[in-house]
Amino acid sequence: MMKDVNKVPAAVAMLKVIEAYGVKDIYGYPGGSINSTLKALDIEKEKINYIQIRHEQVGALAAAAHTKLTGKIGVAFGSAGPGAVNLLNGLYDAKEDHVPVLALVGQVGHDNMNYNYFQEMPEVPMFEDVAVYDRLVMTPESLPHVIDRAIHEAYAKKGVAVVVIPNDFGFDLIPDVRYDSASQTYNKPAPEPQATDAEVDEFLQLVKDAKRPVIHVGRGIKNGGDKLIELSKKLQIPLVMDGLAKGYVNEDYEGNLGTANRAASKAADEILDVSDLVIAIGGDFPFANSFYATHDFKYIQIDNQTIELGRHHVPELAIWSDATQFVEKALDRSETVAPSGFFKAAAADMQNWKQYIKKMLASDDESLTPAQVYNQINRVSNPDTIYSVDVGDNIINTFRYLNIRPTNQWVISALFATMGSGVPGAIAAKLDNPKKQVFNIAGDGALSMVMQDLVTMTKYHLPIINIVTQNGDLSFIKGEQEDLPMQFYGLDLQQQDFAMIAKGMGLDAIRVTDYRELPAAFDKAVQAANAGTPFLIDIVINDKRGLPVEDLDVKIVDGKLEESVSHKYKDDKPAGKTYSLQEFFDYYGGQDLLPLAHYFYEYDVKL
Repeated sequence: MMKDVNKVPAAVAMLKVIEAYGVKDIYGYPGGSINSTLKALDIEKEKINYIQIRHEQVGALAAAAHTKLTGKIGVAFGSAGPGAVNLLNGLYDAKEDHVPVLALVGQVGHDNMNYNYFQEMPEVPMFEDVAVYDRLVMTPESLPHVIDRAIHEAYAKKGVAVVVIPNDFGFDLIPDVRYDSASQTYNKPAPEPQATDAEVDEFLQLVKDAKRPVIHVGRGIKNGGDKLIELSKKLQIPLVMDGLAKGYVNEDYEGNLGTANRAASKAADEILDVSDLVIAIGGDFPFANSFYATHDFKYIQIDNQTIELGRHHVPELAIWSDATQFVEKALDRSETVAPSGFFKAAAADMQNWKQYIKKMLASDDESLTPAQVYNQINRVSNPDTIYSVDVGDNIINTFRYLNIRPTNQWVISALFATMGSGVPGAIAAKLDNPKKQVFNIAGDGALSMVMQDLVTMTKYHLPIINIVTQNGDLSFIKGEQEDLPMQFYGLDLQQQDFAMIAKGMGLDAIRVTDYRELPAAFDKAVQAANAGTPFLIDIVINDKRGLPVEDLDVKIVDGKLEESVSHKYKDDKPAGKTYSLQEFFDYYGGQDLLPLAHYFYEYDVKL
């Protein structure tokens, strides 16, 4: 028998468990079936902050963004029925990007369950696919225990834990004792797997046998970017980045070719297309099934999660290891190789692309371009600025134009790629880092989905700089439709005055239609943010497609490098129409761009 102890509402005991794991903010929206949790938040308001968002999707996305930025579990809640359904978008983002999130889901009182009561739903089955842990609380006394287990499961399996709570259970009194277990466990780094000497030696032999190796770098490299540069130089292997790895490796390094696929640099796509050995390290490249299928090559994969090995492509050599530890061991066990013509050609190709990007950033095109916008973001950003980038064309523009250094952080909905992630990501970033400059960068389609939560920035005095690029259509999808056998359809958006809308929500705001107005607008935004006021710049840009590097076909035929414009490019073109490389480059302002073959010839790369 337990001795006489004080008693507290079960929902308060639940919050004490959550607090023990270091959670400071919980995102959610009120509802009748979650009232016991709201009462507990009122009781515990000196220890944990309730952040009232205006849509549960935003709460779940903010919780996921918090985890991506801090490594610590994020928490969101929704009421029974519609509140629960609204959480799913953000929870799937957490699932796909493999981050721990706890979702508290309301349910009608237990005595009304199974009576088709108002807003009653069988919620556990609804979360079966998204959750690594999915439980309905059966008694008030078990509520804090279930929460404790849910947090452990979310961390252990890097996913979403869902706990459905009958509302009346949260009000019931239970013993006020400690329920959290091992909450300090997650304050220290987990041990990482290490490669064996034999595995590293086999890797080095495959590299030695290759003529055109490339390392495809993922975010698993973490703080090992400098070490990876050292290995790249020593073995003369150029680096291609996963999108999520942007910023982990110094972008000024000559061997960093930028990102691949569609949101890409020309050099990265060209070099991957002709590689004979691809070394994927700490990455999760969801386009591998199509992008890696362009030609045959040998494949090495290094990852600290065994389940990731072979997930996207069958490897000749799979190594279960922390990425940076592997790089360090490869440095120790390798010898410096002679300068490589292939490496020099790749670096020169990337330098040519960088000159093109520099030209775009400095453009004085009167038809306002995305590059001009990013030129200003780069100008006013700080070394520790945090960027929340929404889904759409701004992903391509971020990868190409935004200067992200290892001292910066940025967050995105990567694998799930849900529009509307920019606002919640920025809210989470600013709450986690109140002294740092935070940007929300979104297109008009993405911001429209969540712009109601601009008012959340006002309510909680979050001085975020919001950039919305508006061109009246869904440009990212427009680029896809242009290369399909169809006409543009369903993409045009009714233009809005986002500046006026933002002002109605309490933000300071300005609308820009001329590139010459940009510097003053950005200076005003920085001044407002420094003074503690959220700011929005509504920028009307042109709708011209960025250079679609994915439409370059590069292949080796009979020992010669052939590069051409894909037959899919502008699929609705007149029958028989083809485009030369120069026509293709010229159309996008790339008159000085050169094909990879030029650099292979210059550096005598043997095929």
